[in-house]
Amino acid sequence: MANTKITSRVIADDAVTTAAIADDAITSATIADDAVVTASIADDAVGADQLASNAVVTASMADDAVTQDKIADNAVGTAQLKFTATGGTITTAGGYTIHTFTSSGTFNASKAGTVEYLVIAGGGGGGSTVGGGGGAGGYRTATGFSVAEGDHTVTVGAGGAQDTSGSNSVFSTITSTGGGKGGPFQTSGTAGGSGGGVGGRNSSANGAGGGAGTASQGNAGGNRGGGGANALCGGGGGGGAGAVGGDSRALDGSNYKEGGHGGAGLASSITGSSVTRAGGGGGGGDTSAAGGDGGSGGGGSGNGGSAGTANTGGGGGGAGNSVAGTAGGSGVVIVRYLS
Repeated sequence: MANTKITSRVIADDAVTTAAIADDAITSATIADDAVVTASIADDAVGADQLASNAVVTASMADDAVTQDKIADNAVGTAQLKFTATGGTITTAGGYTIHTFTSSGTFNASKAGTVEYLVIAGGGGGGSTVGGGGGAGGYRTATGFSVAEGDHTVTVGAGGAQDTSGSNSVFSTITSTGGGKGGPFQTSGTAGGSGGGVGGRNSSANGAGGGAGTASQGNAGGNRGGGGANALCGGGGGGGAGAVGGDSRALDGSNYKEGGHGGAGLASSITGSSVTRAGGGGGGGDTSAAGGDGGSGGGGSGNGGSAGTANTGGGGGGAGNSVAGTAGGSGVVIVRYLS
């Protein structure tokens, strides 16, 4: 009997279906190298739902199997790209990428995304001649803040010199207000991110008081102890991000001539470890009395003891009778996102 070949012409279109082929009937070992070529595969013949999760691996692809001209223009969109950014000093910790700006610059986002930020303004300078302590720079922080693709302005505020308020810090649309300057002798403290402490006095009473803080950024500066009724009063402490500035103190039980302590700052772990920033400056003491201590978080001490710490937004210390007040510390801007 002569051999009779079965050709495609004698097989009906639906004679051989997937259901009629055993799972292991056709393997790569039974298919010639050139049996299946691109020209014989319809455009929609193999969809994602027909491929096992490990069906196509790098080892089974020729070096030139996927080239630039075979990738559709919209095959990889921004949704498939990881959020990254440039700007500032970049570190990593706890699964986050962290950008720290100790001076002004630009945060450039590769795509739209969300970030966490900490924006602290420059601290206010201490007041002159038995002056109040400078207020801490405004302190703002939040998570889930949306940023657009592209450049975002970063401004790091400078600390104020004696009798000068601190400068604002900015990240994108977020602005933190500079710390208020401490009040000079017999003068109120100035409002700011945190307010400056009131200046001291040594004669008639007046209505001066500590400067107000900005809501959600800081606290008010301190006042004269004892309601200001005593003739001798030191300067009040500058307000801090975490607490109001202290009133002037009466260590002799009579006159409130010692400077008030600066208000405490706030701690943040945005860099991966807890750091306290934005403490208020200590007030100056009257008639050689002690100045107040700076608040935790970089506040300077009274009577010319120390300036506010750089890049904490700490307030400067108030002047004593014969020593000048000190400057507030510069601010800082820190941004982080999941790596």
